[in-house]
Formats: sequence, structure tokens, C-alpha cells
Amino acid sequence: MVDRHTFFVNLNNRTSGSLSDEQVRERRIWVVLPTYNEADNLPQMLEALLGLDLDINIVVVDDASPDGTGDIAARAASTNSRVHVIRREGERGLGTAYLAGFRYALEAGADAVITMDCDFSHDPRAIPAMAAAFDRAQIVIGSRYVPGGRTENWGLHRKVLSSTANRFARILFGMPIRDCTSGFRLYGKDVLQPVIANRPHSGGYAFLVEVLHLAMRRPGVTVEEVPICFVDRERGSGKMGAREGIDGVRNLLRLRAQMQRTQQGGESPDAAPPVE
Repeated sequence: MVDRHTFFVNLNNRTSGSLSDEQVRERRIWVVLPTYNEADNLPQMLEALLGLDLDINIVVVDDASPDGTGDIAARAASTNSRVHVIRREGERGLGTAYLAGFRYALEAGADAVITMDCDFSHDPRAIPAMAAAFDRAQIVIGSRYVPGGRTENWGLHRKVLSSTANRFARILFGMPIRDCTSGFRLYGKDVLQPVIANRPHSGGYAFLVEVLHLAMRRPGVTVEEVPICFVDRERGSGKMGAREGIDGVRNLLRLRAQMQRTQQGGESPDAAPPVE
């Protein structure tokens, strides 16, 4: 049995009982895949996701990849009704790509939305466990830092950057989550509504922390962390270097300072100005 470490925020709304395997499969789950130059990974990722025993739809949000990723996604969508594509020519970036995917999935009737990387750093085989946990929690996080979770093929600098960013996030935003920067998450549709309404402003990987902070503001929300193994990409070029990690920590500090200023000014902390 998988070992899970769970944090519950306000247990009053926690449901009793468990869903059957059939009920879990009937949940309308959408996977949002932001892509940029993932031609080497996308075909295999789509095959892996569509092969799961779940009612999964996929929306690929491609930022005009010069390597043809968008064309691969479009061909897959033309032959499989569960694959959808958003091709963006002007707007770029992880945060706005996720927001575009969130809106698309919710408008299509999603019960839950999963975010993940396309490079197999996030193993699609972990999704059934995350879907099962959706019975107990409105937010499910694929976590590297709970018992049973781990990373592979990471150098010391990557481990230090990730650990530092998570400590900063927990302290700055008061979130009792072990892996605040994990991009492998499942959100119930109800917790995504305030996220979209408040439109997160952060850039880079600070976006993930801001989304989690906004989602957890919903009264009675429950969060569960499911252990995963995060494996550094084998194909394509990585997106996370020392500069990106340092920029992420800097953005977290900037975001928290902006929230404090808006609170002192009597405004909603969710109205913070954009973080570049």
C-alpha cells in the first residue's frame, strides 16, 4: 500500500466513505500539458496518458514551439477526440499557459484538472493514485518530500535550490505543505474557480506557489500529498537551472512583499500587481 502524508485544512467538510474504482474512473479528469519544444516527448506522453484506465482528456497548450510540438499535438487531436490543443503565438510562459488550460478544461465540464510536465519528470502512472485521493481532498499534490517520495538524477545544486524554495514558500505563505513547488497536482473544479477569478500574477515557478496559496483560501479545502518519484528529463533540454531557481526564490519574496503592501492598504491580497 502506498504510504501517504496528508495535511487537512479544516476537516469539517471532509467526506466519509470511499469511491469505488468504477466511480473514480467516471470522474471527468483533464490533464493540462504546457509545451515548448517537446517533440521528443509528446507522442509518448499522449500514449501513456490515453492508456490509463481513467476518463482522461488532455489539452496541450503549446507556445509556438519551433520544433513542431504544436503540429504533433494537432495531428493527435485530429485522430483522438480526447486530445485538444491550444496553440499560442503571442503570449508565452508557464503561468498563462496553465490558466488557458484551466479555463478550457472547466468550460468543457472537467471535475478535476491535473497539471504536469510533458518530459516524463512526472510519471503518468502516478495519476490513478492521485485520482483516488480526489475522493478525500480537493487538492492532491504529487510530492517529492513526503515519506515514499524521492528524486532521481538530480545534482546537489538542484536539490539545494528545490529545498530552499520549498522552505521559503512554507514560511512566507504559512502553508503546511511539504512540496509547495511541485507542478504535478490535481485540483478539483471548485478550488480552481477562485484561482482563475484572481488571475495569479507571478512569473516562473513562483506561479505554482501562488496558485496553491489562492486555491487553499477556499473555506474547508483539504489537501493531500501523494508520494512520487521525480526523475530528471531524459529527452529534450531542461528548463530548470541555477538562474531559474534563484529567480523563483526572488519572485516568492517579491510576491509576499506585494501581498503585505496590499493588506496594509486595505485591499485584497489577491489583488497584488504583476510579478515580472
